[in-house]
Amino acid sequence: MAPRRTRVTERDRSRRVLSQNFLVDPAAVNRLTRAAQPDPDRLLLEVGAGRGQLTRLLAARSRHLIAYEVDPVNAAELARSCAGLPTVTCRQADFLTASPPRAPFDVVGNIPWSLTSAVVRWCLAAPGLRAATLLTQLEYARKRSGDYGRWTRLTVRSWPEFSWRLAGRVPRTAFRPTPRVDAGILRIERRREPLLPVAALPAYRRMVELGFDGVGGSLAASLGRRHPRVRVAAALRATRLDPATPVGQVWPEQWLALFRLLRPS
Repeated sequence: MAPRRTRVTERDRSRRVLSQNFLVDPAAVNRLTRAAQPDPDRLLLEVGAGRGQLTRLLAARSRHLIAYEVDPVNAAELARSCAGLPTVTCRQADFLTASPPRAPFDVVGNIPWSLTSAVVRWCLAAPGLRAATLLTQLEYARKRSGDYGRWTRLTVRSWPEFSWRLAGRVPRTAFRPTPRVDAGILRIERRREPLLPVAALPAYRRMVELGFDGVGGSLAASLGRRHPRVRVAAALRATRLDPATPVGQVWPEQWLALFRLLRPS
């Protein structure tokens, strides 16, 4: 007997393309809201608002919430569910094409996992962003926050301006449809004051890129391509780093110390 074919609907195709996994567990919705710590006086943007499960809870803590949902069917449901909430503006639009507000703002959302990197890049590039609280795949949140004991290039590169933290975990059973993996709450906060002078940030980023390029076989060899090797050896000793340490195991604070030691006076 031939296997029965299940009719694929537009909604099925949309869920696959948009990576839609709706957060349906009230406890998980509350956990994400608490992690976001919404400032009632600050503009709040929600990414991937879906049908409004998180939106309605955020609305109670924000005086101005803009909820983005690109899917037209979900956007219509979102507008209906938030019709009685005067502080909520619903937009059926792609968040990634929106211009960042000029006023300070926060971002929160159960984002499409296939667009995680793009959403994070959008947030980091927005001058007015103060904090982003994003529900991502757990592995992504752990990698970016250093939870594995290793640090990624993006985290180290942005560390003088942003802190990265794993703010919680959400089991995959809290979603519908149920994804294959658990989720993590990633909290990215802009520092009130950068850890380096603003004028020094481009040079710091260049040093991080140089170190992560991996040319030369070790961090010491990579940095030695642009800095005197004697100074590199002395800086590594001062930061208690073995020259053979894998670049991903160098902590952000150690990168800052290396930069200060190697930066021309």
